[in-house]
Amino acid sequence: MNAYNQLEILSNVGGLESFENRLKRSNCSPLTAADVEIFQMNTGKKCNLACRHCHVGAGPSRTEMMSGQIFEKCLEVIRNTPTIHTVDLTGGAPEMNPNLKWFIEQAGSLNKRLIVRSNLAILSQESYKDFIGHFARHRVGIYASLPDCDPEKTDRQRGPGTHRQCIEIIKKLNALGYGKENTGLELNLVHNPVGAYMPGTQAALEHGFRKRLKTEYGVVFNSLYCLTNIPVGRYLQYLIESDNLEEYMCELVNAYNPAAVPNVMCKNTLSVGWDGSLYDCDFNQMLELKINDAGFDSIQEYDPLKLRGRRIVVRSHCYGCTAGSGSSCQGSIRK
Repeated sequence: MNAYNQLEILSNVGGLESFENRLKRSNCSPLTAADVEIFQMNTGKKCNLACRHCHVGAGPSRTEMMSGQIFEKCLEVIRNTPTIHTVDLTGGAPEMNPNLKWFIEQAGSLNKRLIVRSNLAILSQESYKDFIGHFARHRVGIYASLPDCDPEKTDRQRGPGTHRQCIEIIKKLNALGYGKENTGLELNLVHNPVGAYMPGTQAALEHGFRKRLKTEYGVVFNSLYCLTNIPVGRYLQYLIESDNLEEYMCELVNAYNPAAVPNVMCKNTLSVGWDGSLYDCDFNQMLELKINDAGFDSIQEYDPLKLRGRRIVVRSHCYGCTAGSGSSCQGSIRK
């Protein structure tokens, strides 16, 4: 399903108020960007897994991959933009991009927080297992997807045997100091609901994950981040096939919380596509909704002064980031 078809489907869900109108009614419009603080790079759509909830539609057969030239330009931008404090590497599986190790080495010297979003299972493969030591040497924070403590639920979403592989990798990361206090090696788990519903309270889920993973597997982590599944990509297809799209969208709309709007990630995050195109967020990237109002939409023309104050592009999927406690790549955005 291409981006145009996804937008068409979302816009035709019956009876939904447009997100732009909802912002206006709650005195939250226009939604504009501040300085770029989080620089998020989609290194490509190739992945060893094909998860059911993946909004990227990533998988083993995808060929899109960020080039060395784009990596070099991103490095220049990060170096020359003082407001950027976090570099967020995502995919697909970032480890599958052949430029990743070089980039980590270079970006690691810029005094920025560097994080990689890993599915963990890839680190059990012979070709990629040395990334564990590479991440540790360069103090890379790891945001690891683990949909559920229950093996059956995780494997149903991500594929047979995935839960076991993830636990084994967490044990190896723990042995290096990841997830433990006062080591500076950050291991955060990311939870997405397995079905067509919103996540529970982040604090309660973190407590449950921490207790169960420690008791059953002897592993630890720093924090758990709960993400609302956004109706984009493969997750949108799942909602359609399970006949849950209208009900799920109504749930998001009814849970709209204006108090979450000031902290949505698009206000301080810039999303860079594998080809260097620029987006307000990772979800807009998958819907091919490039940034507006800056006068450019490519990393090659990057100008932080023109990016500040731009009007953020919104559509119906944005309800997912403002429902309940809100949702971002950093988890809930309102306690």
